[in-house]
Amino acid sequence: MQPLPDQAPAPTADAKHVRPLLPQDDPFFAPPAELGLLAPGEIIRSREVELAFLGLIPQQVSAWQLVYRSTDLHGAPEAAVTTVVLPEGADPDVPRPLLAYQCAIDAISGKAFPSYSMRRGARSWGSIPPLEFSFLAGMLRKGWALSIADHEGLLGRFGAAREPGYRVLDGIRAALDFEALGLQDSTPVGIMGYSGGGMASSWAAEMAPSYAPELNIVGAALGAPVGDPAQTFIRLNGTFHAGLPAMVVAGLRSGYPGLSSVIHEHASFQGRKRLQRLEKCSTLGAVVHHRGDDFDNYLDAPLADVLATPEIQYVFGDLRLGQNIPTCPILMTQALHDQIIHVEDVDGQHDRYVEGGATVRYVRDRFSEHLSLHPLALPLMINWMADRFAGKPAPSGTRTVFSVALSIRSLWGYVGMVSGVVRTVAGLPLRGR
Repeated sequence: MQPLPDQAPAPTADAKHVRPLLPQDDPFFAPPAELGLLAPGEIIRSREVELAFLGLIPQQVSAWQLVYRSTDLHGAPEAAVTTVVLPEGADPDVPRPLLAYQCAIDAISGKAFPSYSMRRGARSWGSIPPLEFSFLAGMLRKGWALSIADHEGLLGRFGAAREPGYRVLDGIRAALDFEALGLQDSTPVGIMGYSGGGMASSWAAEMAPSYAPELNIVGAALGAPVGDPAQTFIRLNGTFHAGLPAMVVAGLRSGYPGLSSVIHEHASFQGRKRLQRLEKCSTLGAVVHHRGDDFDNYLDAPLADVLATPEIQYVFGDLRLGQNIPTCPILMTQALHDQIIHVEDVDGQHDRYVEGGATVRYVRDRFSEHLSLHPLALPLMINWMADRFAGKPAPSGTRTVFSVALSIRSLWGYVGMVSGVVRTVAGLPLRGR
């Protein structure tokens, strides 16, 4: 399906080098008046873009941005965007799988969104997606096509229920329809992400059976997928990582009127100002500037009493993963000593999936913590996904290992991963192998 007539023209060579606009300032992202008449996933407009590692080192890949119709938390139509990528020189007539990779955006500000932070000239220091691009090199070198959605939406609703899944799934629909990628309706599709990206990937896997049953999703690899955001909020409040749950509260206000009402009623002026400042923070900035914050210090009532209100209990219940059961095979990885996401919460998500009849392979790692498990588990996740693309039977069951790194296949995967990182940092071609 072709984009609507208001498709943005492809940028000239000079235009590509202009510093990109933030999503909220870029007219390319604006929804058309007839948005509600479009089908979910229908392309509104597209443009070719130039990607760069950390905004500085141009990458030799083919990349486009697709604006498409999606659905928000309340079922209303919205415009969303995904960045689709092919290895340099990829032949669109050669069949290839599509991987929907969800970055750990973990921020409200548009400077952390992949559609901005991965572009040449972007200034997004302290954000995670630009760093994750080096991990994507290994997937591109396998010849896979990538769809990297702004899964938090233009409002940056970090942690919201369901709608990240809608945006990811509609981004997949748009990618399959985009002629330049050469994909088909029957193309095998994988879903992958870590931490905040693992949470968004979980929603995509959970929403797919009801929202996008026609997609040929062959597997979802979920790294440290949070499990129960409410419990994560309670555990991290007052700790070094207190800025992360505060960021979630700031992001969810626009999606949950009850939460916004409770904040207005009970939060102090200083507390409301701190939430507003988070709207402009990078992930690292939120952690550094809000370390040790305790919500008790910014409320006119004890935090336990505020958390017990019906409005907050509704939000907490809505955010819990595992209430919808994926039908595709699942891989879950989690560090036992994760300092941000407690293993018990991911255990609970796993148990709910298995009790609902899902096929789940769950690998728990004794050696790693939250940050180190991301690169260490990546070869495991990529190899597992490659097996799903190859049509191999999906394994199930739970294993607790000393380290996910201690396997021949993973060790060989690190060789490819390091090679991909080097090529990314050097700006060398990421051709499919």
